[in-house]
Amino acid sequence: MFIINHFPMLLKHFPHDEKPRERFIKYGPSSLSNHELVAILFRTGTKKESVLQISARLLQTFGGLRSVKEASIEELSTIRGVGKAKAISLLAALELGTRLHHQTTDNRYVIRTPEDGANFVMEDMRFLTQENFVCLYLNTKNQVLHKHTVFIGSLNSSIVHPREIFKEAFKRSAASFICVHNHPSGDPTPSREDIEVTKRLFECGKLIGIQLLDHLVIGDQKFVSLKEKGYL
Repeated sequence: MFIINHFPMLLKHFPHDEKPRERFIKYGPSSLSNHELVAILFRTGTKKESVLQISARLLQTFGGLRSVKEASIEELSTIRGVGKAKAISLLAALELGTRLHHQTTDNRYVIRTPEDGANFVMEDMRFLTQENFVCLYLNTKNQVLHKHTVFIGSLNSSIVHPREIFKEAFKRSAASFICVHNHPSGDPTPSREDIEVTKRLFECGKLIGIQLLDHLVIGDQKFVSLKEKGYL
């Protein structure tokens, strides 16, 4: 373990009036640096140093989060201003991140065919009494990152606005998506509006770089893939 000599220069970039909690609320966690996230966990500094200075010095001392995760409570506690309580909070947060990574990587549902997509939503959507328009956002491995209900009501191209769909796609860092909506009648035959919405979203996806893989219409224990019908 060692202290990097140019550490005092780095602290010039971390003014005492920075408010990482407020930025977290306004812009989300991805807008914060590692030392700012650690500072939120630590909550308080000391009379001589702000919490931002302490968190920055800790990361510089250990050379990054990976080494911090491998450190013991005792090793972290040797950093001035940290102590056992802060060390335990940090290690607990890093362990949760590790568990979440393994869980989401291993257990995410994979969609490779229209049948996979239909099976994923069938039991939730086949008995709905109103039309629900849902997007399934996928990563590069076709694993489902997120299921998002865009709107509830009769399908209309003026209601299904690409802005809302792709806003969620960017938020989830999706590589592609699948649209799904149900027909309460139980007949999944696509309507003219279904086809128009599909073509519009497909063209928008090509421009943005987030591909629409399919649009599934769900009926009662049956479905129609607009991709298989040749509309994509």
